[in-house]
Parts: sequence; C-alpha cells; structure tokens
Amino acid sequence: MTARRLASWAAALDIDDIPEATRRAALRHLLDGIGNAIGARRLDQGGPGLSVARGLGGPAQAHPLGDSDAISAPAAAFANGVLMHALDFDDTHAGALVHPTTVGAPAVLAVAEEVGATGAQTVTALVAGLEIACRLGAAAPHGFHARGLHATAVVGPLAGAVAAGLLYGADADRLTDAIGIAASSSGGLLEFLDTGANTKVLHPGNAGFNGVLAARLALAGASGPESVLEGRRGLYRALADRDVDPDGIVADLGTRWESAGIGIKPYPSCQLMHASLDAVAQALAEAARSGTEVSASRIAAISVDVHPDSVDIVCGPGTGTRSPRSIYDAKFDLPWSVAALVHDGAVTVDTYAEASIVRPEVAATAALVDVVPAPDARPAADAAGRAVITLDDATRLVGEVPCSRGTSGRPMDDAAVAEKFRGNAGGGEASEALVQTVLGLCDAPSVGQIPALAADILSAS
Repeated sequence: MTARRLASWAAALDIDDIPEATRRAALRHLLDGIGNAIGARRLDQGGPGLSVARGLGGPAQAHPLGDSDAISAPAAAFANGVLMHALDFDDTHAGALVHPTTVGAPAVLAVAEEVGATGAQTVTALVAGLEIACRLGAAAPHGFHARGLHATAVVGPLAGAVAAGLLYGADADRLTDAIGIAASSSGGLLEFLDTGANTKVLHPGNAGFNGVLAARLALAGASGPESVLEGRRGLYRALADRDVDPDGIVADLGTRWESAGIGIKPYPSCQLMHASLDAVAQALAEAARSGTEVSASRIAAISVDVHPDSVDIVCGPGTGTRSPRSIYDAKFDLPWSVAALVHDGAVTVDTYAEASIVRPEVAATAALVDVVPAPDARPAADAAGRAVITLDDATRLVGEVPCSRGTSGRPMDDAAVAEKFRGNAGGGEASEALVQTVLGLCDAPSVGQIPALAADILSAS
C-alpha cells in the first residue's frame, strides 16, 4: 500500500541521503515561511488563529513565532501554520497546487522544539514532509480544487503527521498509522472564494495541528487504514473522485526530489495570477524602455491570458466589476490586482491594505481587464503568461513570460529569498542573525534560536 511505502521511505531517511541542493532548497523555504509568519504579525494578520492557539495553552513545549511564551506543540503548530499562510505569500508546488512549507514547517518547528531535535533531524523531517505534500498533491493535479477543496488542506495533515512522527521517533509501522489517521482530518472548503471570508488562512493551521495529533495518536496505539490513499473510500476517491497511480506517487523516491521544485512567491496573492502579473509588468517595462508614456488614464483595455483551471479561482463572479470585499478577496481578484499593478507599478503587501482595496480609480481600471482562457498543457500554477495593454491611441503593449517568477522555471536564489525575508521581517541584527541561523540549520544543535530570534524581531518592531 502507498501509505506504507511512503512511511518506509521516510523512516529510513537520513540527512546524508538528501542531496545538498535539496537541503538548501528546504532551508530557503523554511526561511521564507518564517519570514511570512513574522510579516503577518507585523501587519496584524492571522490574529484570531494566534489568539485561539494561545488560549489552548497546554504544557510549555513550543513557541508561536514571535512569542516569548511557549504553549503546547499542537497549538504552536496551529498558530504558525495560520501565520505562515495569512498573507498568501507562501510557497507553492505548481504540479501539486499545494503550499508545502505551511503544512510541513509548523509541525516540524513545534515538535523539534518540544523534543530537542538537532538541526539535522529537523531538516530531515522537513524534507520528508515537503516531499510527501508535493507528491500527494501532484498525483491529482487540480483534482481537489475541482471538487471545491483546498489541496493544501487535503494533503497537509498527512505531510505534517509524517514530519512530526519522524521527530517523535516513529518507525514505519507507526508512520503508516499516522498517515491513515491524519487523512480523516483532510478537507478545506473553497467556499470562501464566493464570500470574501478568510477561512483559507486556517487550513495550514489545521493541517499542522492535526498532523501532530495524528503522530501522537499513532504512537499511543491508535491505528489508521493502510489503504487510506488508494482505497475505495480513500483520500483520492472520496475527495477528488478519481483513481490515481500508486506507483506514480512513490516513483523515484530518494532520487527525484519534488520538494526541490517548490516555487517561492514574489507577490502576496494567489499563485494562479502571478504569470499574468508578470506579463503585465513586462509590458509596462518594455513601454518604459521604449519611451512610451503609460498611465492608468491612457489605458483603453487590458487583455490577459489565464489557464482555464485558474479562471474560477482568480476570475470568479464579481472580479473586475466591483471593489474587493476584503483583503483576502483582493488576493484572489486577478483583474483588480492587475489594475493595482498598473496604478502602483508594483504588487506588495501594501497593495492589499484596507485603504488600498477601496480605491475607486483601481476598480475603474479593473473593469477594463478582459480575461481570456488560454489552454496550456502544463499545470495552472506553472503556465505561461501573456498580456496586451491597449492605449487610448491604439498602441498595443505586449508582455509574455514562459512562467511566473519564483517557480522552478525562474527560481529565486538564496540572496533573493533573504531579501524577501528582510522585507517581511524588517532589518536589524536579529533579522540578519535569523537568516544565518536558518540557512545554517543542518549544523545546529537545536532549533531553539529560531523562536528566540523571531521574538526579538517582533519586540523590536
């Protein structure tokens, strides 16, 4: 059974089995996730999740990032999952359409702190969790989303359970049980897209919380179905209404690292609009280089190509015809985000501030955006982008990109990820120390400096 094959691989995984490039990628993603969490706190996002996690209390085992007081490991995993996802600035595996770090790192950081794991043990567990999240999501590309489910929330508990279980010392049998237990907490409805609610930010928190619980339950003797993935009432048939190839999920485990291909976001919005934003930005940049004056008042129309699988998510009812209903609604409104890019010259966390999303001039430009479904054989999050901006004198500005920045086709290096981290966390000695601590985690005796430095950053903000 596939769950056992994944569990057996993870149980035998050692830091020396992981290629240096894959380790470095995992550390970049960990740094990015921590920076996103700190950025969320600095912008007062994710507060309800953090408040509830603190209220759960429990023994002092692990810290929510930025806090000086510890709470239980499951509660800390919940808080950090919410915080890492709150800005929608977190990484994405294009083929799986999941946010792997926000479901792997919170469980890893919490349990590693709880048990006093070494840096090498922590990185090994993180890589295992990332790899499993990517492979489980990629086995049914867009399958969960098509059924109204958030793929991150479906595969996240399983990835978190394996990562936590490794740090608790679980063997292959117990990890198999943990996967089977965790799958019963999979879910995550996409109904928020039709209302402007921000329930999506809770999904990674739930995944981390339930992943840690599943690992603990398995070690306490609870059992989980070994057939939970391919069974007739298993994860894929029940939640994606499809069969999958079990051999494909585990193919080349240990030699082909899906986690090394996770993309890092340059924009704090849904990944499915990034190629369009890049194409618009390129068209504007080409106009500037040629000396063509472009201002919002001169734009007659904007046409953007969008992968058909993306249309319902970032170009749904009301997008382009009304102002966003909330900050989170704006992050899934492609026409409005394109218009904001035209007006501001960039899309940053400030783009989605309360005062920004109510600007009537941006809404007026958003109404000029025409979305053109453009079939692409690649997954939606890895598709090409094309935009045509027509000016009032009929001048056409064209921008085209093969894929969005930050994806595996146009990746960010260590320096770019560190720069994004500084933008989220701010400058200062504690921020620089945290960058070096995370990137050097493989050789660290523990993860203890990470929550301590995160608290220092927040206290100085």
